[in-house]
Amino acid sequence: MIHFFGNQSNVVYAVQSQNELSTEDINKLNWLFNSQLDNIYTKINTKEASLDAFFVGPRAAMVTPWSTNAVEITQNMGISGIIRIEEFQVVMLIFQISIRCYLKNIRNYIKKFIL
Repeated sequence: MIHFFGNQSNVVYAVQSQNELSTEDINKLNWLFNSQLDNIYTKINTKEASLDAFFVGPRAAMVTPWSTNAVEITQNMGISGIIRIEEFQVVMLIFQISIRCYLKNIRNYIKKFIL
């Protein structure tokens, strides 16, 4: 199961667990991540999992050292069954600005050859 937690600084944490997390464990994770998303959790094999933005994070097959440390912290907090935790940064605004700059440069380039 994949659970999503987030905070005010446009960071989303994906938490992979072996089974359903208890309400107490979810509250602990909300505290840990300073979460403002109220745990948008879903099963990964359904089409319910959706966050409307672009995110940058590690590849699916690559478990980061950060993840290993984060899982160990949750074990010390008494939360069992967590396999992996990864951090993702929202980058939608950066992509929008980059696309606008790219299109502006293309327009300027074309104007040079037309005029």
